Amino acid sequence: MKVCAITGHRPSRFSFKNNEYDTMCKRLKKKIKKELKYLYKRGVRTFWIGGAEGVDMWSAEILIQLKSYEAYRDIKIMLAIPFEEYNKNWTKKSKERLKNIIKHNEKVVVVNSEQQPKEKQYRKRNEYMIEKADCLLAVFNKDKITARSGTNMTAQFALKKQIPIIVIDCAFCNKFVP
Repeated sequence: MKVCAITGHRPSRFSFKNNEYDTMCKRLKKKIKKELKYLYKRGVRTFWIGGAEGVDMWSAEILIQLKSYEAYRDIKIMLAIPFEEYNKNWTKKSKERLKNIIKHNEKVVVVNSEQQPKEKQYRKRNEYMIEKADCLLAVFNKDKITARSGTNMTAQFALKKQIPIIVIDCAFCNKFVP
């Protein structure tokens, strides 16, 4: 394996929402970092990120942090965005974080340039990433996943393409854990 796509929930799917200081969010980020390091040890050097808030953004920021260490300098972060201005309703802080991710990545691909329903554009973005990948890191809560969620559709497309999926089940993020 050399290329991994990453998919996962947006903050609204977690009990901590946008509170990244919450213990559950911190634990989830540690799990993501652990899996990214494991994938690196297995030979993955290129990571495709979809550019959404939540898991996509956290994963990209963790990869940027890892890349700052000599041992991980050869990590390549690729960003596949669904369409121009997809983030126009984001907060100023989220837009700044995305700018930082763009500054540290190798490539930005705008998957859709034609006018289509947004749902279709997001689906095309997810399929594009799977087409580029040897594996998928999927971060989701089994209790909160729905058939129409982008994370679920991305995982289903990976299964159809027979691409291995590494799952971080973050159901613990919505429960009290001492």
